[in-house]
Amino acid sequence: QVQLVESGGGLVQAGGSLRLSCAASGMVFRANVMGWYRQAPGKQRELVATITSGDSIYLADSVKGRFTISRDNAKNTVDLQMSSLKPEDTAVYYCNAHNFLVSMDYWGKGTLVTVSS
Repeated sequence: QVQLVESGGGLVQAGGSLRLSCAASGMVFRANVMGWYRQAPGKQRELVATITSGDSIYLADSVKGRFTISRDNAKNTVDLQMSSLKPEDTAVYYCNAHNFLVSMDYWGKGTLVTVSS
């Protein structure tokens, strides 16, 4: 059974930093593109960042220069380092695994990030 467990959310002041982590189990980690999505209150879920097993990275324009994504294929983890946080970054952040071999998506339960102004 695939499990994605996020950690690291919390309350931070604008301009601060947080590091989110996602631990994956029950899957062939390298077979998945790992990503982070977020959903703000009243808004649709949006893609924040993805990283392939070969460390090819995509970052949404809204977070470029502020967020970085990394993965450890030995530990089955993917991290999102967030810096220069803004109130508009407030959202529930979800870890995602996309298995390109079977075209399946897996989701964590999410972790709340709140950025105060």
